[in-house]
Amino acid sequence: MDYLLLVVGFVLLLKGADFFVEGSSSIAKRLRVPSLIIGLTIVAMGTSLPECAVSISAAIAGNTGVAVGNAVGSNIFNLMVVCGVCALFCPLTVSHGTLTGEFPFSVIVAVVLMVLGWLGMTLGHIDGFILLVMFAGFLFWMIRSAQKARNESEAEDEYEIRPIWQCIVYIVGGAAAIAAGGQIVVNAASAIATSFGMSQNLIGLTIVAFGTSLPELATSVVAARKHEVDMALGNVIGSNIFNILFVLGVAAAIHPMVFQMENIIDIIVLVVMSIIVLCFAWTKQKLVRWEGFTMLVMYAAYVVYICLR
Repeated sequence: MDYLLLVVGFVLLLKGADFFVEGSSSIAKRLRVPSLIIGLTIVAMGTSLPECAVSISAAIAGNTGVAVGNAVGSNIFNLMVVCGVCALFCPLTVSHGTLTGEFPFSVIVAVVLMVLGWLGMTLGHIDGFILLVMFAGFLFWMIRSAQKARNESEAEDEYEIRPIWQCIVYIVGGAAAIAAGGQIVVNAASAIATSFGMSQNLIGLTIVAFGTSLPELATSVVAARKHEVDMALGNVIGSNIFNILFVLGVAAAIHPMVFQMENIIDIIVLVVMSIIVLCFAWTKQKLVRWEGFTMLVMYAAYVVYICLR
């Protein structure tokens, strides 16, 4: 039954991602907002619903280790696997604004989380409030960027623009399918992993992080194949920012989360990998196939490390 549910979850994720990207990109063209902005906001929040549900539920239950491990593990997966796989399909062009704005901000966010966690080895109520204030600032920044882009851009007549009601149905329906599919995959995969004798900590860092990141993977790959490369990259960066600032911010506001040294090490790994990918992107303002393959190899090495430690 678990294997059957795993397949059902994958189908929901893939079809949900397809509809979600279709609706989001159509709205982006209708409102003359760049796909990158849509990816950083609407798509990123929609595909982060599983992380949000898992981490907040874990915080309410007092299982703070799963909440932190899920968010950080998902961010590493988003960055290395989602971007890496997308780069294998087609080169991911990175705009200069992203290289100097949103991407470095995602690195700063990870560093802030590391510092807050290191101080007292706890992420408390005040820390959660700080993260949520930063998230509000990020949203304000995105809204201002969208307004500026709308004023400067011209409508693209050659692109098929769907009716607004259809876009909303696609986005809401796609997000619902993504969230449901992610949860089904996580539950089924966790049950399968437990039957093989894996520890709960290892399941949280691998199976749960992988499962809750499947929406980002599905959505970004679909976006890349539709040549919406800005949306594919924006989805990853936006999701990583959302996971730390909003998901962990809300979780910490609900229940203080105790940090272990392993959590700090994982966040350091996230920061280092983010800087490496940023350097890759700086070279030619794009991520090409060999860089995507290198990122996948680095993630495989990280998985081996967390399994052995």
